[in-house]
Amino acid sequence: MVCVNVLYDVGARDESPHRTGFAHLFEHLMFSGSVNIPQYDHHVEFAGGENNAFTNNDITNYYLTLPASAVETAFWLESDRMLGLAFSEKGLEVQKGVVVEEFRQRYLNQPYGDAWLLLRDLAYSVHPYRWPTIGLHPSHIEEAEMEEVRAFYARFYNPDNAVLAVAGNVKPDVVFRLAEKWFGGIPSGPVQRRDLPAEPPQMAERRKEVLRDVPANALYLAWHMVPRMHPDYYSHDLLSDILSAGNSSRFFNRLVKRRALFSELTAYVTGDLDRGLFVVTGKVAQGVDPWDAERAVLAELHELAGASVQEEELRKVQNKAESLLAFSELSLAERALNLAYFELQGDAATYNGQGEAYRRVNAEAVRSTAASLFLPQGTSTLHILSQPG
Repeated sequence: MVCVNVLYDVGARDESPHRTGFAHLFEHLMFSGSVNIPQYDHHVEFAGGENNAFTNNDITNYYLTLPASAVETAFWLESDRMLGLAFSEKGLEVQKGVVVEEFRQRYLNQPYGDAWLLLRDLAYSVHPYRWPTIGLHPSHIEEAEMEEVRAFYARFYNPDNAVLAVAGNVKPDVVFRLAEKWFGGIPSGPVQRRDLPAEPPQMAERRKEVLRDVPANALYLAWHMVPRMHPDYYSHDLLSDILSAGNSSRFFNRLVKRRALFSELTAYVTGDLDRGLFVVTGKVAQGVDPWDAERAVLAELHELAGASVQEEELRKVQNKAESLLAFSELSLAERALNLAYFELQGDAATYNGQGEAYRRVNAEAVRSTAASLFLPQGTSTLHILSQPG
C-alpha cells in the first residue's frame, strides 16, 4: 500500500475577515471534479483506494491510500485538480450549500456548538485565529462569488504552495519520476507573502457568559501559548497531559472523581503554527455552582505553577507521548502527513526528533511553563450556562 499526501500551505488564517470559510469550502470543491476528471472518487475506488481531507487554521491536507501498483493513479488525480479544477456556477452553489448546512448543524444547532466561535473571538482580538475553520458566519460562504473563488484557487492551489509526501511500498526514484511527470509542467503560481496581524499580549482578563439550551453548565478557559515549532511547545503539551490524560490525571482524580465538581474536564493545546491556545474545558456537575467549579480549576493550575511535578508523574506522560509517536508510524496516512507537515516548516527530518524533544522536558520546565502561562491577566473565560426552564 501507498499513501500520497498533498498539503497546501493555506488555512483559515489566510482568509479575509469578510470572506471566512474559504479554505474549508475548497476542501469540498476539490472533490467536485477537475476539467479532465469529473469524478475524482470513482477513479480512487476503481483503483481499490480511499481518500479524505481536512482543513484547519494553518493548512489544508488531501490524502489517498491505494495499492502500490496503482500509485500513478494518485499522481494523475492530484496533479489534475491542482492544474485545472472544474468551476461551474451549479457546482459552486451545491458545495456552498453543503458547507453552510454543516455550519448550521455543527455550530448553531447542537448543544455547545458555538463554544469555539465564542471562545476564539474572546481570546483573539486581531489575529485571524479569532475565527474557526468553518468561518465567522454562514453569509460569508452564501455570498461568495465565482470571481472570488477562482482568485483564491489561483493564489493558493499551485506547486509552490504545496508539499507532496509519499509513504509506503514504493521506491524514491519512482516517486521522483512520477512527481516530475505529473507536477513538473504545472505553473508555479504567485509568490506568497504572508503578513498576518500579530496578536498583542493580553493585558487583562476577558470574560463572557451566555445562556444556551444545554443539558449542563460548561466552563472554557484559554491562555495564549507558544507556536507549534517553538522549543517550549513540548512542556506545554506534557502539562496538558499531566492535568487530564487518563484516569490517573490530576483533573480526573481531584475534580471529577474525588470532589465531583465536573462530569468531565479536559486540558489540551491547539498546536497552531502561530501562537495558539492552551485550553481547559469541562461540563460542571449538576448542583455545583459554576463559579465554584472555575475557582477549583484555577487552584489546581496555580498549584502546578508553584511546585514541580513528581518525576513519576512526568515520566508517565512522556511515555504516553512517545508511544503515540510510535503508533502513528503504523499508519501510512499519519506518516505521510507528518513528513509533509514538518517539511512545510523547513525540514521533514525534524519529525525524527520529536520523541527526544519530549524526553528533554524536565519537571522544572513544566512548573516554569505553568507559572508563566496561567496568569490572571492572560485568561479568557467563557461560561455557557443552561437556560432555566
